[in-house]
Amino acid sequence: MNMKKKIMNKWKQVVVCVILLNMQSVNVIAQNSYSISEQQDRLYQYAGNWVSTINADTDSIAKFPNLRMINTAKLGKQSLQVEVQQYRNGEYHPILVELIGYDHKTDRIFAAGHNESGAFFTGTGAFSSENTWLMQDSDLNGKKTMSVAFEFLNCTEVIVEGFDNANKSLWKTRYVKANSKEKNIGVQLVSVHDEMLKDPIGTLKLLGRMGYAFVETFVYDNGLFYGMSPTLFKEEVEKAGMKFLGSMTFHNLPVKGKWDESLKWWGKCINDHKRAGVAYLSTSNNQIKGIKTMADLQNFCDYYNAIGKLCADNGLQFVFHNHADEFLFVDGVCVYDYFLQNTDPDLVFFQTDFYWMNRAGVNPVDYFKKYPKRFISWHVKDDQELGESGKIDFAEIFEYQNKIALKYILTEVEDYNFPPLYSVSLAWDYINTYYQKQ
Repeated sequence: MNMKKKIMNKWKQVVVCVILLNMQSVNVIAQNSYSISEQQDRLYQYAGNWVSTINADTDSIAKFPNLRMINTAKLGKQSLQVEVQQYRNGEYHPILVELIGYDHKTDRIFAAGHNESGAFFTGTGAFSSENTWLMQDSDLNGKKTMSVAFEFLNCTEVIVEGFDNANKSLWKTRYVKANSKEKNIGVQLVSVHDEMLKDPIGTLKLLGRMGYAFVETFVYDNGLFYGMSPTLFKEEVEKAGMKFLGSMTFHNLPVKGKWDESLKWWGKCINDHKRAGVAYLSTSNNQIKGIKTMADLQNFCDYYNAIGKLCADNGLQFVFHNHADEFLFVDGVCVYDYFLQNTDPDLVFFQTDFYWMNRAGVNPVDYFKKYPKRFISWHVKDDQELGESGKIDFAEIFEYQNKIALKYILTEVEDYNFPPLYSVSLAWDYINTYYQKQ
C-alpha cells in the first residue's frame, strides 16, 4: 500500500470525511490495528536519553533536570545498559548503573544493578501490557527490597515509581525522552499522518522528544498546514524543538491553456511556505506513467524548471521526489534520467526515495556517482521496519552522504509492524545509531 499516492489522489475527500465522520473514532480504529506484543519490543521503549520532570504530576522540565538517564541498547536490542545521573553542585554525577535484559527462554525481563552507595541488586519482572511494566528487586541474599512500576504514558514519557514490601510508595519520578538532535535527522509527516490529523501539536511534541530535528509536511491545503496558518504551524514546530524545513506539495502538469493558472497556484504556494520559513519544496507526480512521447517528457521538464525558477526567486529550493514510475522508459529513454539531464541543475534538485528505487530495481548509488550535485535530500524508507527487510543496502548508500550535495536526511515510514509513533522512533534510532555521521 502506498499511503502517499492514496492521500495525493483523495486528500480533498479525506478532509471532508474527517469533518463529517469524526476523525477521533477513525484514528482509534487505525491505532487498534497495531500493538507492541513482544516483551523485548516493549522493553525497547525504555531505550534512549531521558530527563526527569519538575515533579511526577507534570511534563515540565527544569533548566537542569534533577535526573538524567541514558539507556543504551545492547545485544541486538535484547538488553539495555542503564546509567542514571543526578545533578549536584553544577554537574551530573552517576548514581546507578544497571543492565536490563530480556530472556527469551522464560519470556521475562531481568536486571542487575549497582547504586552509588555500593549496594548490588537484582530484579525480575515483565510487561503486563505494552504500557505497564513491573519489576521486583532483591538484594544479593535474595531478600525483596522494593518493587518498581513503570507506566508508559506514551512513547516518550514514562512514570517510574518505587514501592516498599508493604506496597507503600517510596518515590515517584516522571521521565521524558530527550534524544539529541545533533545529527539533524528529519521526518516526513506522512509517517504519522493519522496522528497529525487528530492531534498535530501533541504529535509534534512527541517527534521532537524522539530526537527529530526538522519536519517535512505532506498536508498543504489552501494556505493551511494541518488546519493552521503558516506562521502558527511554524511556531508549533519550533515549540516542539524542531524546524519546519520542507514540504511536499502537489499540482499536476497543467493542461493546454492552464499554464499561467498553474504557475499562479505555485506562486501562492511558495508565498505561504515562505511565511512558514521553509528551505525547500518537493513534489512528485502520479501522471508520469501516462507519458507516451518525448514531447510529453519535455513538458514535465519545462514545468519543473518554471517552478524551480519561482522557488529560486523566492529563496527556496525546488526538489523532485521519485516513486517507481520515473524508471519507466519512453522511446528507450528512462524518464528519471531524462529529468536529470533536461532540468536546470541550478533550479531543480532531487530527493531520493530508497524504497521506490528498490521497487523499480535501480540502485541510488549509481545516480549519486553520475549526478553528485543534484541530490540534496533523502527519504530513508524500507518496506518493513527500517533496515529489517534486507532488500536495501543502507550501509553502501550512506557511504555517499558526504560525497554528494546532501543537505537533508529524513525518515519515512508507511508500512508498520507496530503503532506508527513507535515505528517512527525505531526509524530515528536506526539512522542515528548505525549510519548518520556526527
